[in-house]
Amino acid sequence: MGLHNLKPAEGSTKSRKRIGRGEGSGHGGTSTRGHKGAKSRSGYKKKVGFEGGQMPLQRRVPKFGFKNPFRVEYHGINLDTLQKLADEKKVKEVTPELLVENGLAKKSDRVKILGRGELKAKLDVKAHGFSKTAVSAIEAAGGTATSL
Repeated sequence: MGLHNLKPAEGSTKSRKRIGRGEGSGHGGTSTRGHKGAKSRSGYKKKVGFEGGQMPLQRRVPKFGFKNPFRVEYHGINLDTLQKLADEKKVKEVTPELLVENGLAKKSDRVKILGRGELKAKLDVKAHGFSKTAVSAIEAAGGTATSL
């Protein structure tokens, strides 16, 4: 072993830049931040959507319409889906929990039963909403439609 083949122990040295440790480090002075401006200062954070002083897209695009913050969204389930569920799973009562178990709705969804398709099975259906055609079809098949 000689001085020419000495190496530091594995993991004892770091390969990252040591910024702001004097001119001799090669990263002194401006500490790789360039000259002046907000980006060179400590605590700088760019605002979301900031485009360097240019008018941001969010403010350039014309606004119109109205979004009702109190709108209630329903997840629609049709009668043919309920008939398929009754045929495959042999259910007599349909609830939002049953629909979640079978992957037809999410736990947070409000369920509305819609009138597409035919319903032959006698089902007791509990949901957050019903269309008029769905209620008449469920009652025609001998079932009940209960709103939650």
